[in-house]
Amino acid sequence: MSRGRALRGLVLGVVGLGLIAPIALGLGQSLQAAFGILPALDLRVWSLEPWRMLLAQPGFGSSLQLSLLTGLGSTLIALVLALGFCAAGSFGRGPGRLRWLAPFLAVPHAAMAVGLAFVLAPSGWIARGLALAFGWNRPPDIASVHDAWGLALMLGLVVKELPFLLLVIASGLAQLPVARQIAAGRALGYGPGVAWIKLILPQLWPLIRLPVWVVLAYGLSVVDMAIILGPSNPPSLAVAVVRLFSQPDLAMILPASAGAMLQAALVVVCIAALWGAEAALRLLGRWWVPRGGRGMSWAPGLRLASGAVWALMALASLALVSLLLWSLAWRWSFPLIWPESWSAAAWASPSATWGAALYNTVILAAASTAVSLALAVLWLEAEADLPRAPWAEALIYLPLLMPQIGFLYGLNVWFLRAGLSGGYLAVIWAQALLVFPYVMITLSEPWRSVDPRLLRVAAALGAGRWRRLLGLRLPILLRPILTAAAIGVAVSVAQYLPTLFMGAGRIATLTTEAVTLASGADRRVVGVYASLQAALPFAAYAAAALLPMWWHRNRRDLRGGGV
Repeated sequence: MSRGRALRGLVLGVVGLGLIAPIALGLGQSLQAAFGILPALDLRVWSLEPWRMLLAQPGFGSSLQLSLLTGLGSTLIALVLALGFCAAGSFGRGPGRLRWLAPFLAVPHAAMAVGLAFVLAPSGWIARGLALAFGWNRPPDIASVHDAWGLALMLGLVVKELPFLLLVIASGLAQLPVARQIAAGRALGYGPGVAWIKLILPQLWPLIRLPVWVVLAYGLSVVDMAIILGPSNPPSLAVAVVRLFSQPDLAMILPASAGAMLQAALVVVCIAALWGAEAALRLLGRWWVPRGGRGMSWAPGLRLASGAVWALMALASLALVSLLLWSLAWRWSFPLIWPESWSAAAWASPSATWGAALYNTVILAAASTAVSLALAVLWLEAEADLPRAPWAEALIYLPLLMPQIGFLYGLNVWFLRAGLSGGYLAVIWAQALLVFPYVMITLSEPWRSVDPRLLRVAAALGAGRWRRLLGLRLPILLRPILTAAAIGVAVSVAQYLPTLFMGAGRIATLTTEAVTLASGADRRVVGVYASLQAALPFAAYAAAALLPMWWHRNRRDLRGGGV
């Protein structure tokens, strides 16, 4: 017991000082600058001047409105479609095996955004298909990407977050007796759709509430997808704040910090509004459910939602295919559906183009994932002799709910003071802040599902804690551990702002280069970077699927034993 307490104390100390404290310090530094405290400019008096400067920025109101529209809109649309899709499956053959979602979950946001831009652009695949149907000979003069309302950005967010919500909802449904309760509802005369809404949804929502908040926080503060798909002038609030931080005039740090704090407050307010809407719907449900309403059928709406999900996933598939096609296309004139000629010239010189970015991306992903996986294993191992600590687990979700722009500037200031900014260590540290929560969440349930009797038998045979961990638990959990590692790699590869801020622009990765080039570079080059960015998580997931099979097939030979 004392060893368990010591191990938990050590892990909590590392997580607290290494992951939570940097976020708190970063927020504190940004908060000071937001209220006029900036020692670098000899400003040491609290002031509201940064907020006045922020409000005076051209297009500030439009940026704020755009963030609210795209963040709230994409979250609600994705949530409704995911619920409708799973409900339509639940009263048929069940939610089904959702392994087909893996490619869409693995693709980083920036790569998906580039692919969607290739498909949605006035000269993209959709416009080419319409041109063949209606006889157009030139692209339409329509802002289908970078539109002022942010519709392309909203569509991109829905396409990317929908697979995540589907997986979360399916996981929640697996914990409920869905078939039995739907059958009971139908026996009472309710239609299957109404039975799902009245019986299953109230039980499901508490299981998916937190992931929905994470999706909402991301949608409100996204930067990379907003740069690629969103309007440029004025941009969303998060992009506008990043631009202010990038200004050569150091005084712009003041309104930028105020904007970062406003971005954090925006997330808090929207989550609180969602919580309030949940309370209101709960009261409405208590009035609606006892009234009956058996004759109302929700089945057509659920089938419509299911059809919309399949259509969006088909669009995502086109986006992924377009990345590879553009990286290999040599000539692709409008309105041809297929390239006229092919060339691998964009791939031909990795040392002069994408080689360094690929190297940096792999190093950062491997290091941040390894650190996060080690911390997660030690954290969960510390639970063996002690009860779970919900308050400590709640800290894990803090980096997922906090907008990155809210603490990264302040964190960079602290790293500068420590002489860490601009190097690999700083970027690995910053990425681990976001990789660790995903690794921990992925590994927690499989770890706690291991039959404790196996460990007690090993302990009775004289195996100590570390021998039980290395010789028994880790081999049993090889597949979940590698899956968590693959998710960590995917999260690391997708990081844009942590790499940009902590790397001080000196560490180029596939993501930072793809976002930079997407604004106007050769589509072939952009396709190469985005294809590589998408390929790395695919490779990690493939390794997570194949390595356990190879290990279990050859474990006797690896241990040097025979039959």
